[in-house]
Amino acid sequence: MCGITGICGLGRPLYPSSDVLLSMMAAIEHRGPDEAGMYLDDWAGLGHCRLSIIDLSRGSQPIHNENKTLWILFNGEIFNYPELRNDLLARGHRFYTETDTEVLLHLYEEKGASCLDELNGQFAMAVWDSRNKELFLARDRIGIQPLHYYQDENRLLFASEIKSLFQAPDMPRRLEPRVLDQIFTFWAPLPGQTVFQNVFELPPGHYLFLRNGQVTIRRWWDVPFGKTERTDLPFQEQVEKVDAILTDAVRIRLRADVPVGSYLSGGLDSSGVTAKIAGNFNNALRTFGIRFEHPDFDEGPYQDLMVRHLGVNHTETYASNKDIGQHLSRMIWYAEKPLLRTAPVPLLLLSEQVRTSGFKVVLTGEGADEFWGGYNIYKEAKLRRFWARQPQSARRPACFRYVYPYLFKDARLPHTIPAFFGKHFTETDNPFYSHEIRWLNTARIKTFFSHQLQDQLASYSCLEELRASLPENFSRWDLLSRAQYLEITLFLSNYLLSSQGDRPAMGNALEIRTPFLDHRMMEESCRIPPRWKIFGLREKFLLKKLFQTSLPEPIVSRSKHPYRAPIREILFQENPYHDELLSEKTLREFGLFDPEKTQKLLSAVRLAQYPNETNNMALVGILSTQILYEQFIKNFPFYPPKRPKRLTVFDYRTAPSAPVSKTSHCCPDRVQK
Repeated sequence: MCGITGICGLGRPLYPSSDVLLSMMAAIEHRGPDEAGMYLDDWAGLGHCRLSIIDLSRGSQPIHNENKTLWILFNGEIFNYPELRNDLLARGHRFYTETDTEVLLHLYEEKGASCLDELNGQFAMAVWDSRNKELFLARDRIGIQPLHYYQDENRLLFASEIKSLFQAPDMPRRLEPRVLDQIFTFWAPLPGQTVFQNVFELPPGHYLFLRNGQVTIRRWWDVPFGKTERTDLPFQEQVEKVDAILTDAVRIRLRADVPVGSYLSGGLDSSGVTAKIAGNFNNALRTFGIRFEHPDFDEGPYQDLMVRHLGVNHTETYASNKDIGQHLSRMIWYAEKPLLRTAPVPLLLLSEQVRTSGFKVVLTGEGADEFWGGYNIYKEAKLRRFWARQPQSARRPACFRYVYPYLFKDARLPHTIPAFFGKHFTETDNPFYSHEIRWLNTARIKTFFSHQLQDQLASYSCLEELRASLPENFSRWDLLSRAQYLEITLFLSNYLLSSQGDRPAMGNALEIRTPFLDHRMMEESCRIPPRWKIFGLREKFLLKKLFQTSLPEPIVSRSKHPYRAPIREILFQENPYHDELLSEKTLREFGLFDPEKTQKLLSAVRLAQYPNETNNMALVGILSTQILYEQFIKNFPFYPPKRPKRLTVFDYRTAPSAPVSKTSHCCPDRVQK
C-alpha cells in the first residue's frame, strides 16, 4: 500500500505548484516512506509516496504507458497481476517494470473502466490521460483502500487521506454536523461521506471520471445479495468449494518481494488464515498478536494454543492501559473521524511492532464475521423474529440467554431483556429490523450534543438518509441477507476496514491483506443459504466445518469474542491533554457538546465501577471529537508533515507556477522531462 494525492483543473489548465503538491505528499508520507514520485503538466499534478512491496528497485510511481500519454498512481495490490500480465503481453503491450501497477495501467488502456471487473485485489487508483485531459479514479469492491476528494469551481483534489487535501491553498476545514449525527448513531459515516464539510470519500465499488470539466461517479460492484442464485451443491461439496477458494485467496495474497507475516488473535478467522499459510505455503511463518492488561479483553491463552499447534514464530504486543491512553490522540490523527471505542489504538501499537520486526505485509481475518454469519446481532434478529411469531410467549425471550449468557449472570438484567429486545420486535418487515434497536441505543449519546449542534440537526434523520440509499429490492431479501448488507456497507467498509484496518496499519506503513474479502469469497457467501451460515444459533456454521480438521477443537468451538479495548481504565489516567479537552472551558470554546451534561457524565463514569455501554461510548465519542477538532480545525496540522524521501519528478509544465529546481522547497532527487 502507498499514499496517493493529486490536483486537476476543471475544464482549463491549472498550472499546479510543485510546492503545494509536495506538501500534499508530505502529509501522507507515513503511508509510503520508501520513495516518492511526482508528475506535473499544465492541467494536473500527481503525487505518490511508495511502500515498496513488488519490484523493489524499478517500481517507482507515477508509472506511464509506452508513449507516456497515460500516468497512474496506485495504492494497493492486484493479486492476479501475473495472469493479467501474460494476456497483455500477448496483446502487444510492453513493460518496463515487473509491478502490478504497470499491469493495471495497460489493462485500463486496453479496456477502460471495465478493467475493474478483472481485478482481484484491494486498491485505490488514479489514471491521468494527458492527451485528452481526463482523470479516472477508482476504489476496490469493499473499500479496503481509502480515496477522498474535494471539488470546487476550478479544481478537483484527491488523496488517500483528508489531511493531504487540507494542505492545498484555500481549502476550507469545517466539521459536517450531519456526519457527526451519523457517527453517533452508526459508529461510522454513511458511504461516500466524511466528517468534514464538502470532503467526500469515493464509495467502495465506485469509480469517478473527470471529463470535459465534468465529474461523474458510477457504481461498478455491489455486495450481490439478491442478485445471484443460491447454490445447489450438497453441504459437504459446498464446504470443499469454499475451502478451495479460500486456499487460493491466501496463496495469491502471499505474492510479494518482501516477507509476509500474519496476525493471530486466537479467534477462528485469523487462526484459520494462519493455519492455511503455515500448512500450505510457509512453515516458517512469523505471526503477531495483541495482549491486554485487562483479562476481560485478553485472548492470550487462545493465541498460545495456536502457536503450539502450528509451531509458528509468534510475537506479542502488550497493550497496557497507559499505552492505549497515551496513543489515542495519534490514532485520531490517522483515523480522521471520531471514534466510539478505543479498540483501534492497540492495533496501532501492533502495527508498530510488526514494522519494527522487519515486516511490511500481514494477512488478517477481517470480513469473515460479516460475510459468514459471525456476529451476535445476526442471531439476535433471528431470535426476535422467532419471538414475534408468538408475541405473548414468556419462554421465547428467555432464549436470548443462549446469545448473551453473561446478561443472565446479573439477577437484575434478565428482567430488562423484554424491554430492550422487544422494541418493535413484531415489525419484521422493517428494513432496519436487525440493527435499529442498536442504532437507537447508540443515538442516545447525541443528548450530549450542544444546543447549537442540535439546532443544526433539527430536521435531519440519518436513518431516513440511509433508507433512501438501500437497493431497490432490499425489502424482498431474507432477514440474514438484509442484516449482512447493513453490517457490511456501514460497519465493515466504513469502520472496521478504516478505523481498525487501513488507518492504524498505514500509520506505521504496514499493508494488511484480507483473504476473506477476496471477491470470490464474498460472492460465494451471497450464494450460501442462511441456514448454512447460522445453523440454529451456531454462528459461522460452514466455516467451522471447514476448519474443524485443521484447528484445535477449543478454537473451533469457542463463541465469538468481540475485539475490544478498555475505556474507563485508560481515560481516567493522568493525562493533562485529555483533561484540557474535556474541561468546561474547551467544551464551550469548541461548541460541539453540552459542558454541563459532559461534566455530569465524567463524574458518573468516574464513580461507577462498571460504567454502562452508553456512557462508555459517549465518553470516547466526546473526547475523540474534541481531539479531532483540535487537530484538524483549530491547530492544523497538529503533527508536522514529513518530507518524502528519494523524490523523482516528471515535469511537463509549459508555464510552471513554481519551477522545480535544486533550490526550491521541493528539492527533487531527479527531474525528468
